[in-house]
Amino acid sequence: MNLSSDDQPITTQHVDALPDGSPSVLPGVLYVVATPIGNLADISERALNVLRTVDYIAAEDTRHTAQLLRHFGIAAPLLSCHEHNERERIPKLLRDLRTGKSIALVSDAGTPLLSDPGFPLLRALHAEGLRAVPIPGASSVTAALSVAGLATDRFAFEGFLPAKTGARQVRLQTLKHSPYTLVLLESSHRVQASLEDMSLILGEQRPAFLGRELTKQFEEIRQAPLQALAEWMRAHPERQRGEFVIVVAGAEPDPDPIDETARHVLRLLLAELPLKRAVALAAEISGAPKNALYTLALTWQNDQPPS
Repeated sequence: MNLSSDDQPITTQHVDALPDGSPSVLPGVLYVVATPIGNLADISERALNVLRTVDYIAAEDTRHTAQLLRHFGIAAPLLSCHEHNERERIPKLLRDLRTGKSIALVSDAGTPLLSDPGFPLLRALHAEGLRAVPIPGASSVTAALSVAGLATDRFAFEGFLPAKTGARQVRLQTLKHSPYTLVLLESSHRVQASLEDMSLILGEQRPAFLGRELTKQFEEIRQAPLQALAEWMRAHPERQRGEFVIVVAGAEPDPDPIDETARHVLRLLLAELPLKRAVALAAEISGAPKNALYTLALTWQNDQPPS
């Protein structure tokens, strides 16, 4: 490693491995293990080795995980750890880690903590100075993004939208002007309503992608504007089954966020008030962005009179 006199070496955690290079586990470590989202062949050899060798597995649904383990011939103790009991489990999990036990954390499918339990546990673990190791693998989020054909340089994972219509529409209003590609999850009994609301609020022609049952036998993927996706789903009720990932293009930048009404309000206020006060009131009254109004006011003040 080449370092200049001012450089400091980066502290890194070493990779867990046996002398022959095969994966192992270390005592006192929580392994956050990704499992398949549908196709069992997607599990990694490293994940299987970790699941075979940890002291026990904390699972979102022990029955579901037991089926996965049986398929791969793995016999490992299971402890339930889901959204309803996670906080009660944290003291035991931390105590076991402190005494040197190795534990794997798994969700029902995919990468834990992405719309799955685990956040309170990881927060408590880091507060205690304990170690967590990611075992990467399948994720419906990255799987959908990889084939959506929409921008992936910046995206926001929004998880599930609220179940009730009013709350769902309020959430979508907050996302309407986001420039980021949006990634959302949806269930079979709400996918139609969510697509309708997205089309209504985000825009009928907003480019979008729908992934149904990704990596599974009845996988379907479709890219189309939101209105077209909603119509396609409505025309094929049989497709309203399974698990869905929806990817929506980010909002196009508004070339001029200040409409004529906001300009008029700003002109009137500038005639009576100091610039900063006029801008603040104009933003409050018109809803136009304060920074854009401030820039416009400076332009008027420095370059030309309001017109």
